[in-house]
Amino acid sequence: MENEKIIELFFDRSETAIEVLSEKYGKLCLYLANNILRQPQEAEECANDVYLGVWNTIPPQRPQHLKSFVCRIVHHLACKRVEHEQAQKRQSNYGTSLEELNDTVPDTVSLEDTVQAELLKTSINDFLAQQDPLNRILFVRHYWMADSYEQLAALTGLKTFGRKSTTVMFNGVKAETLHLIPDQAVTLTAHDQQ
Repeated sequence: MENEKIIELFFDRSETAIEVLSEKYGKLCLYLANNILRQPQEAEECANDVYLGVWNTIPPQRPQHLKSFVCRIVHHLACKRVEHEQAQKRQSNYGTSLEELNDTVPDTVSLEDTVQAELLKTSINDFLAQQDPLNRILFVRHYWMADSYEQLAALTGLKTFGRKSTTVMFNGVKAETLHLIPDQAVTLTAHDQQ
């Protein structure tokens, strides 16, 4: 079903909208949630929470890109779960990436947040446009899809792909993009400095 028709189902408050959304983007939600949470049961619960999140935000919002909208909700909810786990002193494979992006996903959206998000998006897109295709893939897959180094190696086919080689690239990316996040004191973690 077309995304616009799915959105209309949400505006009509039809419960079919959740079923259709689950059919179309359920596997993507689980993939992204599992990459962040690394626990299948937690990922499944997160995916179910996403459907409620979409139900509660459409209406009033009418997203232009439903897939991106859904992924953003998955990402936000999964990151919140990781924060909660870390508060309880549990480990997560996504901790390093979450620390790097910790305060960039606000709980509420103000006009200032919207403007800052647009500036950040434009700056990151400009930066990525200057990168070779491999570095763009690595950046997006690591920081958005939360792919591990092993997954990135399998995706790219690089045999020597490891923490040290990616740290060099990611530190370069951070150096170029961290100044774009206004009023944020962002530091490199000990892991990143290895």
